[in-house]
Amino acid sequence: MDKMLYLAMTGAKQTMVAQQINSNNLANVSTPAFKADLEQFRSMQVEGEGFPSRTYAMVENPGIDTTPGPINTTGRDLDVAIKGDGWIAVQAKDGSEAYSRVGALHISNLGILETSSGHAVIGDGGPIVVPQAEKIEIGMDGSISIRPIGAGANEMAEIGRIKLVNPAANNLTKGDDGLIRTKDGTIAAPDIGVQLVSGAIEGSNVSAIKSMVKMIELSRQYEMQVKMMKTAEENDAAVTQIMKMS
Repeated sequence: MDKMLYLAMTGAKQTMVAQQINSNNLANVSTPAFKADLEQFRSMQVEGEGFPSRTYAMVENPGIDTTPGPINTTGRDLDVAIKGDGWIAVQAKDGSEAYSRVGALHISNLGILETSSGHAVIGDGGPIVVPQAEKIEIGMDGSISIRPIGAGANEMAEIGRIKLVNPAANNLTKGDDGLIRTKDGTIAAPDIGVQLVSGAIEGSNVSAIKSMVKMIELSRQYEMQVKMMKTAEENDAAVTQIMKMS
């Protein structure tokens, strides 16, 4: 009976973990450029002295869903969305290089180009500093051009270029800060094939309908595991009663 009870107990526990992952995805259905976390179950044997005699369920996070979200036009000069695959290089809070698809950019009080989360956008030589200007344009290749104050209408000057990268999807992992990094810790090289769409931002790639269906499936799976634990308890009580009678 203990094998059945142990398997059901671990299954119920890990189903709750999977539900937490799914709930977090659903909560970010409206978060710009959010990438859904993936989850999967697998059976694991309990290793120890002798032969493995118990098996438990375990939830794994094999990675993130890198499918691009829908592109929504805003018309704002500092809004950019990545067309297809690729990432924008940003500076994490610890100073390291990380990657994001959040394209709602703004200029800080210090003149640094930042994402809406406050992460500095990285260019060819580090964080991009934008001087005061009457107009700012971001090209498809990530180039940033400005029209200096007092300059003519057609006098645009390029001041830098956003670093755009496209590392292999199987080498990416999401940190607790929501930023993407390479699993092996390497710095991704610029990729000229990555293109931007100006005046637009990317939406979340989470499907509210699929997440709701998944939530129902996990709820039913949890109920099934609880019923198995109850059945194991009833079987144990029946065996005990039989032993008393004999």
